Amino acid sequence: MEELLKFLVESLVEDKSAVVISKDEDEKTITYRVKVDENDIGKVIGKNGKTANSIRTILKSVSAKLHKKVFVKFED
Repeated sequence: MEELLKFLVESLVEDKSAVVISKDEDEKTITYRVKVDENDIGKVIGKNGKTANSIRTILKSVSAKLHKKVFVKFED
């Protein structure tokens, strides 16, 4: 799932080397923190957060098989 998130984010940004994804996991949840260059954060979030919400929806559908909740937080 982390590879999918990295692929989606790197497809949107110009500075692919600045993408850093960290993962916190416990019994019921997985939280991904995505850091990108400050010039690319707008591209990842999108207008009114639509791109970010789409990324979250994709990951939530994949995580249904794991029976865990997935959260994605974007930072610059």
